[in-house]
Amino acid sequence: MYLSIRDDVVFAAGYTELAAGLKDLGISAVELFVHKDDTVPALVPVGDKKRLCLTNPDEFATLQSQIQEHGITVAALCMGNNFNAEDKDFEVAWAVRTAESAQKLGVPAIRIDAIMHGEQELSLEERQTLVATMIKRILDGSSHTGVEFGIENHGFQGNDPEFLEGLLARVGSPRLGLTLDSGNFYWRGWPLSRVYEIFEQFAPIVKHTHIKNIQYPEAIREEQREMGYEYGTYVSPIHEGDIDHTRYFQALRKAGYTRDLCLEDESLGKYPVEERKANLRAAAEFFLAHIQNV
Repeated sequence: MYLSIRDDVVFAAGYTELAAGLKDLGISAVELFVHKDDTVPALVPVGDKKRLCLTNPDEFATLQSQIQEHGITVAALCMGNNFNAEDKDFEVAWAVRTAESAQKLGVPAIRIDAIMHGEQELSLEERQTLVATMIKRILDGSSHTGVEFGIENHGFQGNDPEFLEGLLARVGSPRLGLTLDSGNFYWRGWPLSRVYEIFEQFAPIVKHTHIKNIQYPEAIREEQREMGYEYGTYVSPIHEGDIDHTRYFQALRKAGYTRDLCLEDESLGKYPVEERKANLRAAAEFFLAHIQNV
């Protein structure tokens, strides 16, 4: 396993250039967020252009050149899908194009989103059927790439183990697993001990990761809380929260996971810029010190 970071987190820490931010943080791998226009952040802006289009041959070549020049690994691509969008054909085609770009970049996995329009108005079976149908179309359309997809435990339905289990069973493909976010099940309201059980449950099918943390008062850590309870107040630097990430690492290593551990510190906005950078460095140091010892 190795360390990576989300592009948005680098920018949220106060860096204006992705390559420079990665170098300053001492992190050489990044997850790039793909917009619906097929663009990702440039590692270094090209003139006034801060984003590069994966489907534009010249801009794609520029991205490849920047990756090589700066010695950066693109660990994953990230998509904000809506599997209940009005234009479902667009959602499928966009994901297939992204998989083709990932293959060309040597990126093994794409994070896809569990959140979708109207999800709380549909039954569990309706939601599982809808998302499974969309993902099967994407997998069929991208079969020539071999790229894998990790649906994130994100939002209301994505943090429901029953929804995830049923979805994975309905799709039934080894190319679909999870982007296992270490903080989101806790955010959803599950007691801390239950969070560790869920890590072990899903570790064997993890394709990618997001890492965050929350620091709740001790009295409520083992209580079932409402979804998102006081998140803005209690979200914390990754190395300071309640979640013992060595247990997360152990579950992944036991399952044979060897890909990236992707930092996604959502507490940065609570701190001045220099503290944001210091918190990310401290998280990186913690991870690097513990990854090899689990």
